[in-house]
Amino acid sequence: MSEAFKLRVFTEPQQGATYDDLLRVARTAESAGYDAFFRSDHFLKMGGGSGEPGPTDAWLTLAGLARETSRIRLGTLMSAGTFRLPGPLAVSVAQADQMSGGRVEFGIGSGWYEEEHTAYGIPFPPLRERFDRYAEQLEIITGLWATPRGETFDYDGTYYRLADSPALPKPVQSPRPPVLVGGAGKKRTPMLAARYADEFNLPFVDVDTAATQFGRVEQACAEIGREPSEIVRSAALVLCVGEDDAQVESRAAAIGRDPDELRTNGLAGSPAQVVDTIGYWRRRTGLNRLYLQVLDLSDLDHLELVASKVMPQLS
Repeated sequence: MSEAFKLRVFTEPQQGATYDDLLRVARTAESAGYDAFFRSDHFLKMGGGSGEPGPTDAWLTLAGLARETSRIRLGTLMSAGTFRLPGPLAVSVAQADQMSGGRVEFGIGSGWYEEEHTAYGIPFPPLRERFDRYAEQLEIITGLWATPRGETFDYDGTYYRLADSPALPKPVQSPRPPVLVGGAGKKRTPMLAARYADEFNLPFVDVDTAATQFGRVEQACAEIGREPSEIVRSAALVLCVGEDDAQVESRAAAIGRDPDELRTNGLAGSPAQVVDTIGYWRRRTGLNRLYLQVLDLSDLDHLELVASKVMPQLS
């Protein structure tokens, strides 16, 4: 689909953030003109730090934000398929979509972070089983939402069975909230994207890897007769922008990263440099959206800077 290029805010609250912290970021993003506020779906911190005050639940957070924002879209990169049964998850997402007036987007993956499963007593099957379950979840959740009112939904899979489900509640968005699939898998991931995704996302990869993987998704679409342009292309990159080198270095230090490394692997530098980097990504990959991973949630001026100095140049 052809659409204007969009910047979205992406947070990692498992590193240590309260709901009120996220609310401040979401409201700032909304007032500054960002297209969406997304969050990860994790229960355990990664890397250094204490992780205090502890994790927040992704869909509880988004349901709350649905009532405390008015325009910005809300979603997950990505909900772990291991965390929730597909039927109840379809209910949660549909309810959040109703609560937001139709602003929710649903990113889902197979689940990968074993330590958080161990820490919170969540089963963590082998990779093949996780991926098989993931495929069934996509079929079930989209099937529930697509079932006409007054009809029932049945599913008989290897891992999940549904019988005479009323397939309620329905989301506000029709035919469903946008579904995001992502990842670097070479075969099954592109095929699942071709079959179910409205958007395909690549987190924290280089531009050549992204171009190659988007090409695999395009080929998978061709194999099932789907128009590849129906799938939005997106990526996520760490954000570190400053008015000058000193501010870039200060913001990099605040998140424990090297500014030169971020210039290579993230979205870092002056506003002009960042505009050039985004332009390169767009030319090489056909990117439609970029998720800005904001790691210092107290630095709201960072978001304001990008909104005022970068966003206007991305027509």
